[in-house]
This record gives sequence, structure tokens and C-alpha cells, in this order.
Amino acid sequence: MSQNLIISEETISDKIYFIRNQKVMLDRDLAMLYGIETKRLKEQVKRNISRFPEDLCLN
Repeated sequence: MSQNLIISEETISDKIYFIRNQKVMLDRDLAMLYGIETKRLKEQVKRNISRFPEDLCLN
């Protein structure tokens, strides 16, 4: 079952922070936008690291 949810640009931009002159999004916020647990997001990044930007950092 696939759900197509529309997330407003404002909702996304509210989750982006500027820290040390860099745009940062917290892993918990990114996971929430995708509707998954933070733990699952981190697992998928580790399994598929080549599909993600080099500067992606999930700690």
C-alpha cells in the first residue's frame, strides 16, 4: 500500500537549521518526513551509502 502525502515546503524548511554556516537537518526530522523510525533511516544509509551524498552524516 503506497501513500502519497504532500508535505509543504514550509514544513520542510522549518526542519532545516543553520549551524556554523551550513544547512543541517536532524536525522529524527528527516525520518519523520519519510514516515520511518530514525533507527531504520540510519540502517538504510549504512546499507546503501553510495546512494547518499558524501557530506551526509548521521550520528
